[in-house]
Amino acid sequence: MSTAKIYYEKEAPKSPLEGKTIAVLGYGSQGHAHSQNCRDSGLKVMVAELEGTDNYKLAQKHGFNPVSAAEAVKQGDLIIITLPDEFQPKVYEAEVAPNLAAGKTLGFCHGFNIHFKYIVPPDDVNVVMIAPKGPGHLVRSEFEKDGGVPCLVAVQQDASGTARDIALAWGNGVGGARAGILETTFKEETETDLFGEQVVLCGGLTALIKAGFETLVQAGYQPEVAYFECLHEVKLIVDLMYQGGISYMRYSISNTAEYGDLTRGPRIVDDRVKAEMKKILDEICSGRFAKEWVNEVATGKKNFNALYKMDHEHLIEQVGRQLRKMMAWIDEKEV
Repeated sequence: MSTAKIYYEKEAPKSPLEGKTIAVLGYGSQGHAHSQNCRDSGLKVMVAELEGTDNYKLAQKHGFNPVSAAEAVKQGDLIIITLPDEFQPKVYEAEVAPNLAAGKTLGFCHGFNIHFKYIVPPDDVNVVMIAPKGPGHLVRSEFEKDGGVPCLVAVQQDASGTARDIALAWGNGVGGARAGILETTFKEETETDLFGEQVVLCGGLTALIKAGFETLVQAGYQPEVAYFECLHEVKLIVDLMYQGGISYMRYSISNTAEYGDLTRGPRIVDDRVKAEMKKILDEICSGRFAKEWVNEVATGKKNFNALYKMDHEHLIEQVGRQLRKMMAWIDEKEV
Protein backbone atom coordinates (compact mmCIF):
# COMPACT_ATOMS: atom_id res chain seq x y z
CA MET A 1 0.00 0.00 0.00
CA SER A 2 1.45 3.35 -1.04
CA THR A 3 1.18 6.49 1.08
CA ALA A 4 0.08 9.71 -0.63
CA LYS A 5 2.32 12.75 -0.43
CA ILE A 6 0.52 15.53 1.45
CA TYR A 7 1.21 19.25 1.13
CA TYR A 8 0.32 21.84 3.76
CA GLU A 9 0.50 25.64 3.76
CA LYS A 10 4.28 25.83 4.14
CA GLU A 11 4.77 23.51 1.15
CA ALA A 12 2.16 25.34 -0.93
CA PRO A 13 2.95 29.08 -0.88
CA LYS A 14 0.59 31.39 -2.76
CA SER A 15 3.52 33.35 -4.25
CA PRO A 16 3.33 31.68 -7.73
CA LEU A 17 -0.09 33.32 -8.17
CA GLU A 18 0.67 36.70 -6.63
CA GLY A 19 0.35 39.40 -9.27
CA LYS A 20 -1.36 36.94 -11.59
CA THR A 21 -5.02 36.71 -12.64
CA ILE A 22 -7.15 33.70 -11.81
CA ALA A 23 -10.08 33.28 -14.21
CA VAL A 24 -12.85 31.00 -12.97
CA LEU A 25 -15.18 29.71 -15.68
CA GLY A 26 -18.56 29.00 -14.12
CA TYR A 27 -20.04 30.24 -10.84
CA GLY A 28 -21.81 27.07 -9.73
CA SER A 29 -21.10 24.80 -6.78
CA GLN A 30 -17.31 24.69 -7.09
CA GLY A 31 -16.92 27.94 -9.03
CA HIS A 32 -18.40 30.21 -6.37
CA ALA A 33 -16.21 28.64 -3.68
CA HIS A 34 -12.94 28.82 -5.63
CA SER A 35 -13.65 32.40 -6.71
CA GLN A 36 -14.48 33.76 -3.26
CA ASN A 37 -11.85 31.76 -1.36
CA CYS A 38 -9.02 32.73 -3.69
CA ARG A 39 -10.11 36.37 -3.61
CA ASP A 40 -10.27 36.31 0.19
CA SER A 41 -6.78 34.78 0.18
CA GLY A 42 -5.49 37.98 -1.45
CA LEU A 43 -5.38 36.70 -5.03
CA LYS A 44 -6.78 38.48 -8.08
CA VAL A 45 -9.88 36.68 -9.37
CA MET A 46 -12.25 37.25 -12.28
CA VAL A 47 -15.37 35.22 -13.09
CA ALA A 48 -16.89 34.09 -16.38
CA GLU A 49 -20.62 33.38 -16.47
CA LEU A 50 -23.51 33.58 -18.93
CA GLU A 51 -25.20 36.94 -18.65
CA GLY A 52 -28.70 36.89 -17.21
CA THR A 53 -28.40 33.50 -15.50
CA ASP A 54 -28.94 32.98 -11.78
CA ASN A 55 -25.24 32.25 -11.32
CA TYR A 56 -24.36 35.47 -13.16
CA LYS A 57 -26.55 37.42 -10.74
CA LEU A 58 -25.08 35.55 -7.76
CA ALA A 59 -21.56 36.41 -8.88
CA GLN A 60 -22.57 40.07 -9.10
CA LYS A 61 -24.11 39.85 -5.62
CA HIS A 62 -20.78 38.51 -4.35
CA GLY A 63 -18.91 41.47 -5.80
CA PHE A 64 -17.69 40.13 -9.13
CA ASN A 65 -18.21 41.63 -12.57
CA PRO A 66 -18.72 38.53 -14.74
CA VAL A 67 -17.37 38.48 -18.28
CA SER A 68 -17.51 36.00 -21.17
CA ALA A 69 -15.40 32.84 -21.05
CA ALA A 70 -13.38 34.10 -24.02
CA GLU A 71 -12.52 37.36 -22.26
CA ALA A 72 -11.65 35.57 -19.04
CA VAL A 73 -9.25 33.24 -20.87
CA LYS A 74 -7.56 36.19 -22.56
CA GLN A 75 -6.94 37.91 -19.24
CA GLY A 76 -6.35 34.89 -17.01
CA ASP A 77 -3.00 33.34 -16.15
CA LEU A 78 -4.67 30.42 -14.35
CA ILE A 79 -7.95 29.44 -16.01
CA ILE A 80 -10.05 27.24 -13.71
CA ILE A 81 -12.81 25.34 -15.53
CA THR A 82 -15.60 24.43 -13.11
CA LEU A 83 -18.34 23.75 -15.68
CA PRO A 84 -20.19 20.40 -15.77
CA ASP A 85 -18.21 17.66 -17.55
CA GLU A 86 -20.66 17.43 -20.44
CA PHE A 87 -20.43 21.17 -21.25
CA GLN A 88 -16.67 21.59 -21.00
CA PRO A 89 -15.57 20.34 -24.46
CA LYS A 90 -17.94 22.64 -26.35
CA VAL A 91 -16.98 25.69 -24.30
CA TYR A 92 -13.31 24.76 -24.59
CA GLU A 93 -13.42 24.54 -28.40
CA ALA A 94 -15.50 27.69 -28.84
CA GLU A 95 -14.05 30.07 -26.24
CA VAL A 96 -11.06 28.65 -24.43
CA ALA A 97 -8.79 27.18 -27.11
CA PRO A 98 -8.86 30.22 -29.46
CA ASN A 99 -7.75 32.50 -26.62
CA LEU A 100 -5.07 30.38 -24.95
CA ALA A 101 -1.50 31.61 -25.05
CA ALA A 102 1.72 29.79 -24.28
CA GLY A 103 2.57 29.69 -20.59
CA LYS A 104 -0.98 29.88 -19.32
CA THR A 105 -2.32 27.24 -16.91
CA LEU A 106 -5.54 25.31 -17.35
CA GLY A 107 -7.05 24.16 -14.06
CA PHE A 108 -9.68 21.47 -13.55
CA CYS A 109 -11.61 20.24 -10.50
CA HIS A 110 -12.19 16.80 -12.04
CA GLY A 111 -10.07 14.98 -14.60
CA PHE A 112 -12.80 13.47 -16.83
CA ASN A 113 -12.28 15.46 -20.03
CA ILE A 114 -8.50 15.57 -19.85
CA HIS A 115 -8.05 11.90 -18.96
CA PHE A 116 -10.43 10.65 -21.64
CA LYS A 117 -9.11 13.22 -24.14
CA TYR A 118 -12.34 15.06 -24.86
CA ILE A 119 -10.21 18.14 -24.24
CA VAL A 120 -6.66 18.08 -25.63
CA PRO A 121 -4.76 21.27 -24.70
CA PRO A 122 -1.72 22.43 -26.68
CA ASP A 123 1.72 21.40 -25.46
CA ASP A 124 2.72 24.92 -24.42
CA VAL A 125 0.24 25.32 -21.54
CA ASN A 126 0.19 23.78 -18.07
CA VAL A 127 -2.65 21.40 -17.19
CA VAL A 128 -3.31 20.92 -13.47
CA MET A 129 -6.05 19.90 -11.07
CA ILE A 130 -7.23 20.84 -7.59
CA ALA A 131 -10.15 18.62 -6.59
CA PRO A 132 -11.69 19.43 -3.20
CA LYS A 133 -13.09 16.35 -1.48
CA GLY A 134 -16.37 18.07 -0.68
CA PRO A 135 -19.10 20.15 -2.36
CA GLY A 136 -18.56 23.83 -3.01
CA HIS A 137 -20.73 25.06 -0.15
CA LEU A 138 -18.56 23.09 2.29
CA VAL A 139 -15.36 24.39 0.67
CA ARG A 140 -16.67 27.91 1.22
CA SER A 141 -18.12 27.49 4.73
CA GLU A 142 -15.01 25.74 6.08
CA PHE A 143 -12.81 28.47 4.61
CA GLU A 144 -14.91 31.13 6.34
CA LYS A 145 -14.31 29.30 9.63
CA ASP A 146 -10.52 29.46 9.03
CA GLY A 147 -10.53 25.79 8.11
CA GLY A 148 -10.33 23.90 4.84
CA VAL A 149 -11.49 20.85 2.93
CA PRO A 150 -8.79 18.34 1.90
CA CYS A 151 -7.97 18.50 -1.81
CA LEU A 152 -6.28 16.38 -4.45
CA VAL A 153 -3.59 17.89 -6.65
CA ALA A 154 -2.41 16.55 -10.01
CA VAL A 155 -0.25 17.75 -12.87
CA GLN A 156 -1.02 16.39 -16.33
CA GLN A 157 1.20 18.73 -18.31
CA ASP A 158 4.08 20.91 -17.07
CA ALA A 159 4.96 23.29 -19.88
CA SER A 160 6.46 26.00 -17.66
CA GLY A 161 8.33 23.83 -15.17
CA THR A 162 6.28 25.43 -12.39
CA ALA A 163 2.89 23.73 -12.90
CA ARG A 164 2.89 21.94 -9.52
CA ASP A 165 3.79 25.16 -7.69
CA ILE A 166 0.93 26.98 -9.42
CA ALA A 167 -1.52 24.19 -8.60
CA LEU A 168 -0.46 24.10 -4.95
CA ALA A 169 -0.82 27.89 -4.73
CA TRP A 170 -4.36 27.51 -6.05
CA GLY A 171 -5.03 24.74 -3.54
CA ASN A 172 -3.77 26.98 -0.75
CA GLY A 173 -5.87 29.88 -2.02
CA VAL A 174 -9.03 27.79 -1.89
CA GLY A 175 -8.21 26.63 1.65
CA GLY A 176 -7.17 23.06 0.91
CA ALA A 177 -3.63 23.41 2.28
CA ARG A 178 -5.06 24.16 5.73
CA ALA A 179 -6.34 20.58 5.85
CA GLY A 180 -3.90 18.94 3.45
CA ILE A 181 -3.47 18.53 -0.31
CA LEU A 182 -2.87 14.94 -1.44
CA GLU A 183 -0.88 14.26 -4.60
CA THR A 184 -2.52 12.09 -7.26
CA THR A 185 -2.81 11.87 -11.05
CA PHE A 186 -5.59 12.77 -13.47
CA LYS A 187 -6.01 9.05 -14.20
CA GLU A 188 -6.32 8.02 -10.55
CA GLU A 189 -8.67 10.85 -9.59
CA THR A 190 -10.95 10.32 -12.57
CA GLU A 191 -11.22 6.56 -12.40
CA THR A 192 -11.64 6.33 -8.63
CA ASP A 193 -14.14 9.18 -8.59
CA LEU A 194 -16.33 7.56 -11.23
CA PHE A 195 -16.03 4.16 -9.55
CA GLY A 196 -17.00 5.51 -6.14
CA GLU A 197 -20.03 7.33 -7.56
CA GLN A 198 -21.29 4.35 -9.54
CA VAL A 199 -20.57 1.46 -7.20
CA VAL A 200 -20.89 2.90 -3.69
CA LEU A 201 -21.89 6.51 -3.12
CA CYS A 202 -24.70 6.91 -5.64
CA GLY A 203 -25.43 3.85 -7.79
CA GLY A 204 -24.67 1.20 -5.19
CA LEU A 205 -26.35 2.99 -2.29
CA THR A 206 -29.56 3.96 -4.08
CA ALA A 207 -29.93 0.49 -5.58
CA LEU A 208 -29.42 -1.11 -2.15
CA ILE A 209 -31.94 1.23 -0.51
CA LYS A 210 -34.58 0.59 -3.16
CA ALA A 211 -34.03 -3.18 -3.09
CA GLY A 212 -34.38 -3.32 0.69
CA PHE A 213 -37.49 -1.13 0.61
CA GLU A 214 -39.09 -3.22 -2.14
CA THR A 215 -38.32 -6.47 -0.30
CA LEU A 216 -40.11 -5.29 2.86
CA VAL A 217 -43.11 -3.82 1.01
CA GLN A 218 -43.53 -6.91 -1.14
CA ALA A 219 -43.48 -9.00 2.06
CA GLY A 220 -46.46 -7.02 3.35
CA TYR A 221 -44.81 -4.43 5.61
CA GLN A 222 -46.03 -0.83 5.59
CA PRO A 223 -44.16 1.41 3.11
CA GLU A 224 -43.78 4.10 5.77
CA VAL A 225 -42.01 1.71 8.16
CA ALA A 226 -39.88 0.36 5.31
CA TYR A 227 -38.87 3.93 4.41
CA PHE A 228 -37.61 4.62 7.92
CA GLU A 229 -35.62 1.39 8.08
CA CYS A 230 -34.12 1.44 4.59
CA LEU A 231 -33.63 5.15 3.77
CA HIS A 232 -34.18 7.54 6.67
CA GLU A 233 -31.76 5.84 9.06
CA VAL A 234 -28.96 5.69 6.47
CA LYS A 235 -27.91 9.18 7.55
CA LEU A 236 -27.53 8.07 11.17
CA ILE A 237 -25.15 5.28 10.14
CA VAL A 238 -23.24 7.34 7.57
CA ASP A 239 -22.69 10.17 10.07
CA LEU A 240 -21.10 7.71 12.51
CA MET A 241 -18.78 6.37 9.79
CA TYR A 242 -18.01 9.93 8.68
CA GLN A 243 -16.85 10.72 12.20
CA GLY A 244 -14.87 7.60 13.01
CA GLY A 245 -14.95 5.02 10.26
CA ILE A 246 -16.65 1.65 10.24
CA SER A 247 -15.27 0.72 13.68
CA TYR A 248 -16.82 3.78 15.35
CA MET A 249 -20.17 3.04 13.71
CA ARG A 250 -20.07 -0.52 15.05
CA TYR A 251 -19.04 0.74 18.48
CA SER A 252 -22.08 3.04 18.51
CA ILE A 253 -24.83 0.65 17.43
CA SER A 254 -26.39 -2.21 19.41
CA ASN A 255 -24.69 -5.58 19.71
CA THR A 256 -27.59 -7.13 17.85
CA ALA A 257 -27.18 -4.71 14.94
CA GLU A 258 -23.42 -5.23 14.94
CA TYR A 259 -23.75 -9.03 14.82
CA GLY A 260 -26.22 -8.74 11.93
CA ASP A 261 -23.80 -6.38 10.17
CA LEU A 262 -20.83 -8.72 10.53
CA THR A 263 -22.64 -11.93 9.59
CA ARG A 264 -25.24 -10.82 7.01
CA GLY A 265 -23.50 -7.97 5.21
CA PRO A 266 -21.10 -10.32 3.35
CA ARG A 267 -24.11 -12.31 2.10
CA ILE A 268 -25.44 -9.17 0.38
CA VAL A 269 -22.17 -7.88 -1.05
CA ASP A 270 -20.67 -11.23 -2.02
CA ASP A 271 -18.16 -12.40 -4.62
CA ARG A 272 -20.73 -12.00 -7.41
CA VAL A 273 -21.23 -8.36 -6.49
CA LYS A 274 -17.49 -7.76 -6.32
CA ALA A 275 -17.09 -9.37 -9.72
CA GLU A 276 -19.65 -6.90 -11.11
CA MET A 277 -17.74 -4.07 -9.43
CA LYS A 278 -14.61 -5.17 -11.31
CA LYS A 279 -16.56 -5.13 -14.58
CA ILE A 280 -17.71 -1.58 -13.88
CA LEU A 281 -14.14 -0.54 -13.07
CA ASP A 282 -13.00 -2.05 -16.38
CA GLU A 283 -15.70 -0.07 -18.20
CA ILE A 284 -14.43 3.11 -16.55
CA CYS A 285 -10.73 2.47 -17.18
CA SER A 286 -11.26 1.46 -20.82
CA GLY A 287 -13.20 4.66 -21.54
CA ARG A 288 -16.37 2.71 -22.33
CA PHE A 289 -18.44 4.52 -19.70
CA ALA A 290 -17.11 7.91 -20.83
CA LYS A 291 -18.09 7.18 -24.45
CA GLU A 292 -21.52 5.97 -23.31
CA TRP A 293 -22.12 9.15 -21.29
CA VAL A 294 -20.90 11.47 -24.03
CA ASN A 295 -23.16 9.70 -26.53
CA GLU A 296 -26.09 9.87 -24.08
CA VAL A 297 -25.68 13.66 -23.87
CA ALA A 298 -25.22 14.00 -27.64
CA THR A 299 -28.46 12.11 -28.35
CA GLY A 300 -30.63 14.14 -25.97
CA LYS A 301 -30.28 12.11 -22.75
CA LYS A 302 -33.39 10.02 -23.53
CA ASN A 303 -32.31 7.01 -21.47
CA PHE A 304 -31.04 9.26 -18.68
CA ASN A 305 -34.35 11.12 -18.48
CA ALA A 306 -36.43 7.93 -18.60
CA LEU A 307 -34.45 6.30 -15.78
CA TYR A 308 -34.61 9.49 -13.71
CA LYS A 309 -38.37 9.78 -14.18
CA MET A 310 -38.91 6.16 -13.18
CA ASP A 311 -36.99 6.57 -9.92
CA HIS A 312 -38.52 9.98 -9.21
CA GLU A 313 -41.93 8.30 -9.22
CA HIS A 314 -40.83 5.24 -7.21
CA LEU A 315 -42.97 4.44 -4.17
CA ILE A 316 -40.06 5.14 -1.81
CA GLU A 317 -39.92 8.71 -3.14
CA GLN A 318 -43.68 9.19 -2.83
CA VAL A 319 -43.68 7.94 0.77
CA GLY A 320 -40.62 9.99 1.62
CA ARG A 321 -42.17 13.24 0.46
CA GLN A 322 -44.99 12.71 2.93
CA LEU A 323 -42.91 11.51 5.87
CA ARG A 324 -40.33 14.29 5.63
CA LYS A 325 -43.11 16.79 6.33
CA MET A 326 -43.36 15.23 9.81
CA MET A 327 -39.72 16.06 10.61
CA ALA A 328 -39.32 19.75 11.30
CA TRP A 329 -35.58 19.43 11.92
CA ILE A 330 -34.92 18.38 8.32
CA ASP A 331 -34.10 21.11 5.85
CA GLU A 332 -36.53 19.55 3.41
CA LYS A 333 -35.59 19.70 -0.27
CA GLU A 334 -37.95 18.57 -2.99
CA VAL A 335 -37.09 18.41 -6.71
